[in-house]
Amino acid sequence: MSEMASTDPEGIDGVRMTWNVWPRTKVEASKCVIPLAASISPIRSHPDIPTLPYAPLRCKTCTAALNAFARVDFTAKIWICPFCYQRNHFPPHYAAISETNLPCELYPQYTTVEYTLPHSMQNPNNPNPDPRLSPVFVFVLDTCMIEEELGYARSELKRAIGLLPDNAMVGLVTFGTQAHVHELGFSDMSKVYVFRGNKEISKDQVLEQLGLSASGRRAAGGYQKAAVPNAFPNSGVSRFLLPASECEYTLNSLLDELQPDQWPVAPRTRPSRCTGVALSVATGLLGACLPGTGARIVALVGGPCTEGPGTIVSKDLSEPVRSHKDLDKDAAPFFKKAVKFYDGLAKQLVSQGHVLDLFASALDQVGVAEMKVAVEKTGGLVVLAESFGHSVFKDSFKRIFEDGEQSLGLCF
Repeated sequence: MSEMASTDPEGIDGVRMTWNVWPRTKVEASKCVIPLAASISPIRSHPDIPTLPYAPLRCKTCTAALNAFARVDFTAKIWICPFCYQRNHFPPHYAAISETNLPCELYPQYTTVEYTLPHSMQNPNNPNPDPRLSPVFVFVLDTCMIEEELGYARSELKRAIGLLPDNAMVGLVTFGTQAHVHELGFSDMSKVYVFRGNKEISKDQVLEQLGLSASGRRAAGGYQKAAVPNAFPNSGVSRFLLPASECEYTLNSLLDELQPDQWPVAPRTRPSRCTGVALSVATGLLGACLPGTGARIVALVGGPCTEGPGTIVSKDLSEPVRSHKDLDKDAAPFFKKAVKFYDGLAKQLVSQGHVLDLFASALDQVGVAEMKVAVEKTGGLVVLAESFGHSVFKDSFKRIFEDGEQSLGLCF
């Protein structure tokens, strides 16, 4: 094994396997004490990965990108997809391709490459970037907190928005007794869509209330039709999701004016917190506006859900939040129903290609055991802290959005 391989076993592909040699027969395979397995890091950075300043060439059947394992007929200008064996013609700008003049993605040593999508992929008649090519973040903020905690959360949200790339699309949902979707595209005054927190709401109902369903578009006079070929047809993007460069001032103003949930809390009761409804609304909004894009729902939760779907405990303070013993003895009355709800939410998020991140900061439990199925299935993050002012939350939240070697690189 070379010195490079010993210090960098994954190479540019970010793949590490339990065995470096593939067994040739069933007998050899049966003698493997450890089964064959591979660990893959698809977004792992490496100095030797080339960056190509053009879009990938894709198979017309399975959409796999042209790669070093494809068979190429240089005479007929055809490549055969190694996944589905579809024969694909090279486009005109590949006309000069030959055995001695290969594009970078066909070099055998470049089995992993990165692409920088050019501006020509944007709609030339639309000065705004195509939101499908931008990272998307919908922040879901709990307002059932004391003023001090909400102030910490607001401050970190504002800092995160300042760290976002200018083309990143941003949306805001706040929740307490009810869930509120803020229309950022209507900057002249604060415009909010309110959803009841005590009732499970379907995706169709979310779209209907936000005016994103087919009937809602017709009622609006058909203004959501694309004005030019290939333009993005959904006006929900321009209403609820805006580039960070355009909505940073509006968002900061909204966060400055945001108050703790105003609904009164009776003595010896917990505040009404509709976490499940808020996440359902955020999921439905992303599914209607930007399905199949690199979108994340970033939820900042400050206590247990006590209202509507996903409830983990009643509002009566005399009833304690379920413990590990309660779960072991099947004595947690809300657990199974909440898990079923979040499992359904997870399936919806997976089908849309979106991620749920959870930042829970509270001295009490917030229901991570019930919510974890939605985070795990979508590949999201969970951070637990005692307070939104604690360094565990602040440092973790910053690492998601900042650039640098210590960051997670989730802003692309």
